[in-house]
Amino acid sequence: MDYVLHLRPAEWPIMAAHTAVGYVLATGFAGALSPDRFAPGLLGIALWVVCLNGGTLALNSAYDRDEGDVAYLRSPPPPPRKLAGVSLALMALGQLLALLLPARYAAAYAVCVLLSVLYSVPPVRLKAVAGADWVINMWGFGTLTPYAGHATSGLPLDGPQGLVLLAFCPLFAALYPLTQLYQLEEDTRRGDRTLAVVLGVERSLDVALAAALLAFAVFGLAGARSGWEGRDDLWRWGLLAAALAAWAAVLLPWRAGHRRLRPADHQRGMYRALGAWAVTDVAVLLAWAT
Repeated sequence: MDYVLHLRPAEWPIMAAHTAVGYVLATGFAGALSPDRFAPGLLGIALWVVCLNGGTLALNSAYDRDEGDVAYLRSPPPPPRKLAGVSLALMALGQLLALLLPARYAAAYAVCVLLSVLYSVPPVRLKAVAGADWVINMWGFGTLTPYAGHATSGLPLDGPQGLVLLAFCPLFAALYPLTQLYQLEEDTRRGDRTLAVVLGVERSLDVALAAALLAFAVFGLAGARSGWEGRDDLWRWGLLAAALAAWAAVLLPWRAGHRRLRPADHQRGMYRALGAWAVTDVAVLLAWAT
């Protein structure tokens, strides 16, 4: 059970939903259940969520050896002795099965396996290098995850869709430092110079605000390139505005009151930010896949 817990299954629905965004963006809602695409899409999402993401989180736990709460796992049990090996084997299994899917998917999977190892495993351990940890996550989770979902469809990626996937890169750049704020003391004690450790709470929140604004500017550009205009598409712009408002509702009060917040408050803020992320995923799907 400890092995399973360190795969952090509580995160799987979030990761599955974000991967599925790319798939449905490619097929549209009408084509998502097409028999010739649904099975590859389902396999691709399962491999990405369980083998790649679960293996990545377990590998990270094997070397972090956290004692306090971590994302999606409260009071983590001590990592089992063979956790690193099991997590690498799980990712390798996923890579083999990825060869059954389109080449673009298998390539994205391989890139993320490499990033996962570089992120967690000494002596490289880029997680402990401020900025490098940020870049790996904004591209790996932000853009490559929905890109992999798109790739399972076998359909080409057009310009507006590419911009939508690109926008998730700065959006995760906004989310990532928020996942570290409640762990500042533990990361500092371990000697990990994460982005949030280097920036501190106030500047981390400033970076999150700026990155979120950049993300929605790119979403707006994607909408313009998609030909949204006139009353017929006003509702699409309204969906993007609602998603931006969800981020503002999380980030602006957090930034204004950060001096009086404790680690537990920052942890609650992180989960509220995940809620804003979910709102954005839904808004993007309704706006572009309908």
